[in-house]
Amino acid sequence: MGETITFWVLAVVSVGAALGMVFNRKAVYSALMLGTVMLCLAVLYAVQDAPFLAAVQIIVYTGAIMMLFLFVLMLVGVDSSDSFVETLKGQRFWAIIAGLGFLALIVLAVGNAVFGSQTGLAQATAQGGYIRSIALLLFTKYVFAFEITSALLITAALGAMVLAHREKLTDKVTQKDLSRARFLGDHPSPLPGPGTYARSNAIDMPALLPDGSVAESSVNRYIARYDVEHGHLPEDPKLADAIKHRAEADEESTPNEVTK
Repeated sequence: MGETITFWVLAVVSVGAALGMVFNRKAVYSALMLGTVMLCLAVLYAVQDAPFLAAVQIIVYTGAIMMLFLFVLMLVGVDSSDSFVETLKGQRFWAIIAGLGFLALIVLAVGNAVFGSQTGLAQATAQGGYIRSIALLLFTKYVFAFEITSALLITAALGAMVLAHREKLTDKVTQKDLSRARFLGDHPSPLPGPGTYARSNAIDMPALLPDGSVAESSVNRYIARYDVEHGHLPEDPKLADAIKHRAEADEESTPNEVTK
């Protein structure tokens, strides 16, 4: 009873994830949906008393193969727009032929599973256990399909690396070059501190906090007093009031410091 419930629950999840993988327009989401299908298959293998297949499904396919897919997607780019221009002649015709061939394979697989005779687990693993039986099938009957799949995965990875490769026309800019360009430019002053927004490269101009308010403490108190005394205040009333408040706070703290 538990095996039946597990099968139907995972069947719904895996079929839904497979449809999401096919119809999703985001490549990363499709890869995650494929990972969900592989995890469901691993659980089904474990329910069918095949722990080796379940472990291989998780380690090899869900781990290594899915990481390869994500690696390829990140190299090619997930934010690139789809191109509707056919660069190869006749690719739509051959795509239809490939789709019909894939549909025929699905029909044959379903027909073989529904109308074919059941072998049974005992008969399938009669040659020395399920690990030996899998190895015999993998390296004898299905060795060509196994090698072709490996070649396709390697070709996909190499193709992604070729597509993502960019030739460097100029040398990489070093920290020394950036510092030299900053001092030779119009703004040699250092960058503002974290959490503030500098409106100018002058050290007597208050910075702005993330909420838009003026950071009075960003102006040195001696410079603020000098600006007030000599009338070097900015035209913005908000900034001028901040400098005045900073100068007044300095005047209030100065007598205390002298007393001490």
